[in-house]
Amino acid sequence: MMDQKLVLRRYADNTRRVYISLFRDFANNHRDQDPESIDKSDITNWLNFIVKQRNASRSYQNQMINSIKFYYEHVLDRDRETYQLERPRKERKLPTVLTQDEVRRMLSTIKNRKHRCIIKLIYSAGLRMGELLDMKIEDIDSSNMMIKIRYGKGFKDRFSILSQDLLNELREYWKEYRPKEWLFEGQNGGPYSQTSVQTIIIRAARAANIKKRVTAHTLRHSFATHLVENGTNLRHIQILLGHNSSKTTEIYTHISNVDLRKVRSPLDNLESKDDLKDI
Repeated sequence: MMDQKLVLRRYADNTRRVYISLFRDFANNHRDQDPESIDKSDITNWLNFIVKQRNASRSYQNQMINSIKFYYEHVLDRDRETYQLERPRKERKLPTVLTQDEVRRMLSTIKNRKHRCIIKLIYSAGLRMGELLDMKIEDIDSSNMMIKIRYGKGFKDRFSILSQDLLNELREYWKEYRPKEWLFEGQNGGPYSQTSVQTIIIRAARAANIKKRVTAHTLRHSFATHLVENGTNLRHIQILLGHNSSKTTEIYTHISNVDLRKVRSPLDNLESKDDLKDI
């Protein structure tokens, strides 16, 4: 029943798997209770348990809350106000980004053209993993130098920029691999797997002697940060990334060093004035 509701509400496959797995864990730990008899205090006690006893992360805690709320609000059709649960405070962690030199080093280690195109596409257009895997051949619009991203987060289509360097390499890639439908296809057809993409990225980072933990999202964060450093308008970056709120995009101004390098220390100002007095 829960899976059917998730499908009808068009939740992504991965989200459905996570919600079902988490709610199954919750239900298995409340076998002695009828699910319909479980109230807010039972759920709060369970959340306390996973935080204190299992050391659950903020992300895990939030997903657990989402899965439980989905079941009671959309499967059992309970009043939403009944399950207003305490959320963990958001972490103010800055995402990991690569320098442009680190990206260059990663790419230089990859001999396989398909693998190189995958990393270039994620970085050059700021794609999420799912957006890369869903990309089809016709989504590369060379006449307008744009990339169409279908069914991005929130099932919203958008466009991102197409690098001339990437386009040249994609043309050579197409001649070599001849993909039929998906831009990057697995050995047996169908879209390339998420695990394979992540393996390519990890190996390239390791070969480039990069000590940071590098994922597809690291490349997306690096894309945005490097645009900020190149002086790109923040509103344009927001559109390219598909962010609903400008506040989400503003985090990249905190990562970028470009503006910090321009700031003059007030100590230097004091010293300059002292020098003038001596004259």
